[in-house]
Amino acid sequence: MSQRPAQTLTIRRPDDWHLHLRDGDMLRAVLGHTTASFARAIVMPNLRPPVTTTAQARAYRGRILAALPGGARFTPLMTAYLCDSTPPAELRQGFEEGVFTAAKLYPAGATTHSEFGVTSIAKIARALETMQALGMPLLVHGESTDPGVDIFDREAVFIDATLRPLLADFPALKVVMEHITTEHAVDFVQADRSQRLGATLTPQHLMFNRNALFTGGIRPHHYCLPVLKREHHRLALRRAATSGDARFFLGTDSAPHLRTLKEAACGCAGIFNAPTALQGYLQVFEEEGALARFEAFASENGARFYGLPLNEGTLTLRRQPVQVPDDIALPDGTALHPFLGGGTLAWSLPQQPHELESL
Repeated sequence: MSQRPAQTLTIRRPDDWHLHLRDGDMLRAVLGHTTASFARAIVMPNLRPPVTTTAQARAYRGRILAALPGGARFTPLMTAYLCDSTPPAELRQGFEEGVFTAAKLYPAGATTHSEFGVTSIAKIARALETMQALGMPLLVHGESTDPGVDIFDREAVFIDATLRPLLADFPALKVVMEHITTEHAVDFVQADRSQRLGATLTPQHLMFNRNALFTGGIRPHHYCLPVLKREHHRLALRRAATSGDARFFLGTDSAPHLRTLKEAACGCAGIFNAPTALQGYLQVFEEEGALARFEAFASENGARFYGLPLNEGTLTLRRQPVQVPDDIALPDGTALHPFLGGGTLAWSLPQQPHELESL
């Protein structure tokens, strides 16, 4: 007789090492979906205007804390948006005062609100030298912005043309390759022996390949940057995530956009997965027969990479089907379409935000 699968799974409270919370009304609308699952999150700085100074980051952190749902226990970890002109002294101040946890490198034009980003690594060399000396991690959106590079090759080209020499020039700099999408990236991380290179993986890149963008028509809610890739890349990501290799850890890249802005002639890149990400990851680990390694991926690897203490509380998921709504309504009458919207999750969180109930 086959053994009945476990009906609950209790893990140390997990963290999200790559999150977009936006600001204002959108921040207040989406924050509860993250706090339902995660104790901490690395908050992306690509607002308008971007978060480039210690004062801006401190103020943004204050707005996040003010927007927390009642009873929520959550720590936002703030990041600096690197520009060509970022003063090294600003990074030092923010890091030493405990405001900045890391700094984000957006190649100019690579993704949403990246127009103020870096045009040349040489222009931020002094900033990187300071970060290296401080032990301040660099978070990288690793895609080439060369218009001659195919969109499906941008990650591999960035690794070979930009990241490899950057790591050689700054041999003690801690670097996170965010939202990796290719076998090339997995191999690059696994070949590194410096112990200062890590990578985050999103649920969408673990669960879907690029066919999901076109099945039965254009599927704008599967469009994100970096874009979904071929099946062999997806399988390589799944092997990495579930391998037990501590250099790979959870980063949702949850990026909310109004449904009307996704379903447009020029739709926005980004997937709002905060309501369902943890269950999506768990599904992947269960399918791969790696439930015993899920806690490390979700709750331990990232904290250890950043040199932060592990969370002390726990979270229990139950094997109980949850219907994901097609829309999550916002107070102004607009809506967000959540990742896996319209589907059914096999696992449920102990307390779902009220927006995940029937609308």
